[in-house]
Amino acid sequence: MKDRLFKKLEQSYDDMVEIRRYLHMNPEVSFKEEKTAAYIADFYKQLGIDIRTGVGGNGVVARVKGSKPGKTVAMRADFDALPIQDQKDTPYASKVPGVMHACGHDGHTATLLQLAKALNEMREDLAGEYVFIHQHAEEMAPGGAIAMIEDGCLDGVDVIFGTHLWSLYDTGVIYYAAGPVMAAADRFSIKIQGAGGHGASPQQTKDAVVIGSQLVMNLQQIVSRRVDPIESAVLSVGSFVADNAFNVIADQAVLGGTVRTFTPENRDLMEREIKRVAEGTAITNDCQIEVEYFRGYPAVINHEKETEFLKTVAESIPDLKGVEEMQPQMGGEDFAYYLEKVPGTFFFTGAKPTDAFPHHHPRFDIDEKAMIAAAKTLGVAAIEYQK
Repeated sequence: MKDRLFKKLEQSYDDMVEIRRYLHMNPEVSFKEEKTAAYIADFYKQLGIDIRTGVGGNGVVARVKGSKPGKTVAMRADFDALPIQDQKDTPYASKVPGVMHACGHDGHTATLLQLAKALNEMREDLAGEYVFIHQHAEEMAPGGAIAMIEDGCLDGVDVIFGTHLWSLYDTGVIYYAAGPVMAAADRFSIKIQGAGGHGASPQQTKDAVVIGSQLVMNLQQIVSRRVDPIESAVLSVGSFVADNAFNVIADQAVLGGTVRTFTPENRDLMEREIKRVAEGTAITNDCQIEVEYFRGYPAVINHEKETEFLKTVAESIPDLKGVEEMQPQMGGEDFAYYLEKVPGTFFFTGAKPTDAFPHHHPRFDIDEKAMIAAAKTLGVAAIEYQK
């Protein structure tokens, strides 16, 4: 059975690449992926596979039933792009100004489509049911996963598997981890209201730039002095806006940033401490500071049993280059919501090209051969889970 699946996937590689490059040239940002969703739906319609469209928004869900009774296994791929200008010099660079697939979601989609085609062709010999979840809006909270779940994409599902093609990991290697694998991703906005004035008379002002600078430094002490050093957390201030003429002391500044944590306790702690530090800085400087804290995706927590199963499955695939335990990533992923509802695991597939750039970089790309490794691992996991 596995050999037959491998052969089909290897024969589909050119088609997989063609799909990935088409999507790469025609990206759509989160919550606006209408054409991409239609492309995915048309692919399944041409194969005669049952689908639901408009699931939780732009989501598409396809189902393939084997001829024998068994469990229901879900696999998920996201398909939104990012508001980034593609700077690659390749024939398949994005044709849409200011939008590109800078995170590999085009490869995820191509992988799952060709895997679905292969399993559909094998359905007479398969047990159980296979659910292919094509999710919109992974890149922007509240994300597409939670809406798709509310719209029934996990109905009857016993387990879920997902993978992320990773441009900085060696191609053809499967990376796994039980427990926390990606962080909860929150963001904050802090508005400082001081009192502006002439740059030559600072004594008459409450300088929002100086206050903001103090606040940035004060915030950096939260992780180093309030979080248990055995655990992990990140607080990064990504923007500091106080636009004025050169000789004007700013009356207002706005800071924006992100917080990444793995446990609910540390997530609560970080939110509480940010507000406390802001309040203290406001008192010290006799000004007003307002904090808005926005909770994004929860941490991705892989289930131990399913992760060990995935590891064993991957080790049985002869042409993979390796199976390695990975360190948790501080990036966020709304695959977390699926794992809160059903058992499963989210693993990384190495996809390092010759000229490797990190995710969300304007020159991001992947080694497309990684799609075969991802498809084989997902496919074997789905089939073997029936045993």
